Amino acid sequence: MSLPPNFLEELRLRTPLAPLIGRGVKLARAGRQWRGCCPFHGEKSPSFYVYDDHYHCFGCGAHGDAIAYVMQSQGATFPEAVERLAAEAGLEVPKATPQQARREARQRDLHGVMQAAAEAFQRRLRLPEGRAGLDYLLRRGLSEETIRRFGLGWSGAGRGTLAADLKPLDIEVPQLVEAGLMRPGEGDSPPADLFFNRVMFPIRDRRGRIISFGGRVLGDAQPKYVNGPETELFSKRRNLYAADLAREAAFRGAPVLVVEGYMDVIALHQAGFGGAVAPLGTALTEEQLAELWRLSPQPLLCFDGDKAGARAAARAAELALPLLSPERSLGFVTLPPGEDPDTLVARGGPAAFRALLEAARPLSAVLYGMLAEKHPGTTPEARAALRHALEAAAGTIPDKFLAGEYRRTLLDTFFASGRRPAPAARQPWAPRGGAGAGRGGRPAAPALNLPRPGIDPGHVRQEQARCLLAITLAHPWLLGEVEEALASLELPGGMARGLQRAMLAWHGGAERLEAAALADHLEKTDPEGLAWLRHSPRMLPAAAREAALPQLVTQQWWYFFGRFRGEEALLAEREAAARDFAATGSEAAQTRLIRLNELLAAQRRGEMEEEGWGG
Repeated sequence: MSLPPNFLEELRLRTPLAPLIGRGVKLARAGRQWRGCCPFHGEKSPSFYVYDDHYHCFGCGAHGDAIAYVMQSQGATFPEAVERLAAEAGLEVPKATPQQARREARQRDLHGVMQAAAEAFQRRLRLPEGRAGLDYLLRRGLSEETIRRFGLGWSGAGRGTLAADLKPLDIEVPQLVEAGLMRPGEGDSPPADLFFNRVMFPIRDRRGRIISFGGRVLGDAQPKYVNGPETELFSKRRNLYAADLAREAAFRGAPVLVVEGYMDVIALHQAGFGGAVAPLGTALTEEQLAELWRLSPQPLLCFDGDKAGARAAARAAELALPLLSPERSLGFVTLPPGEDPDTLVARGGPAAFRALLEAARPLSAVLYGMLAEKHPGTTPEARAALRHALEAAAGTIPDKFLAGEYRRTLLDTFFASGRRPAPAARQPWAPRGGAGAGRGGRPAAPALNLPRPGIDPGHVRQEQARCLLAITLAHPWLLGEVEEALASLELPGGMARGLQRAMLAWHGGAERLEAAALADHLEKTDPEGLAWLRHSPRMLPAAAREAALPQLVTQQWWYFFGRFRGEEALLAEREAAARDFAATGSEAAQTRLIRLNELLAAQRRGEMEEEGWGG
């Protein structure tokens, strides 16, 4: 059965792998991935990993996507697997037609045309006529290796150049028109080249196949950049520049960054930020957001610090709200006025751009600023309008728990913005009627200097253990990542140590890593300990809430872990994790090593602040 590639891509997007595979395989979180015992060969130690868009077994080598999994696990043929998944996803399977078969054959031919064109452009960059283009790229600071890696080229100076270059390969003008490399002629006019006298940037899909080109003219001619038109291969709404390279970098843990242009992306990749991508001449679309979230749960959007950048950030925030989930959010990076990532890296090096990434703002902060700008003023009417807008924005988030958290965060900021500053402290020697006067002008009563109770280190230790265990209780999927780390801790004796043992024992035989299942287990085995964990919930960190975002959950869990271990023990732990990762190369070992490095770095910067508490 021949099916359109766009249909198959949509089917894969609508079929999350972890829930599909989790029906028959017990999966546990392992960092950003899921891990379990391979369903295709008998094993006791899990080596089967499930990612956003594929699975892989490091034991037997089984590998594939959602369609392949149904075929391998259920013995289904390709058409049967597609039919089953499409029914669940609410999609209708297109009927195979001769026209569709011819279209697919043309697409295969068009990929070959695009590859041949890319090679022709690259050759011309090295010819005397392409010297201006090569000098421009070198002048912008690109290395020869970067130029080759991105396949940059030169279009040629004269009309008909590309057609002449590809004629020996039996590639005809109609194919170049269909591929978007030439414009159809008007009336009796012959087709014309779309690109000439331009530096050429190949645009690839997430699988690395060339689907279009962008071209930059040298000098002051307009338009400065030209992108290829919509074709059977290329959709501006669905693709991102350098998504194929960013996919590999994101898999290795690099942050995914969205910037504006080709040169920004290339400069950032050369500077070590391999997760950089860019839209293709359009504002960010829903399809591109979905692609970004396939790469990372929290991509960072970089915008200029001017009004246009603020408007673009506001559009992105509005677009993202109805698409958010506890596993999908956005961060926002604001560039200094007059700078873009390319110039910033050129002037200040990678450290200058990294400092901006570390100061990224969450979506909630950008959303509040956007709505506050739309509803300015301090009158009761203006404040009421802003409050209505904040609650309406939170209400567009589909997940009710996440919507509740956004509502609370936005309204906390709203109320804080309306509070008057606290009055200055009154001094006992202030004159009558002044800052130190009491009722009737009498001097205010002196402050009582009551002794402060001493801090009990044992009680502090118990509360830290309660926070750590409460986070684990609310999010037992953590145990897939932190089981070994939790087992290594010397928690205080009594309820904390008993709960630690109970949780680890439960994880060893649990069917479902769910908070309700763990709570039921503790209710039966240690009800007193469970009641202790649930006591005074407002004194617990935000990560102990059921609706907390996974990133906050992992950050705060490892924060309390660091409190117990101390720097010397953490250094030893990191050395052991590094040895484990070098020996096994597993995702779990890599995640543990990354967490420990982040923890040590935060401690040394003095950033181990207890954020996100209660409320």
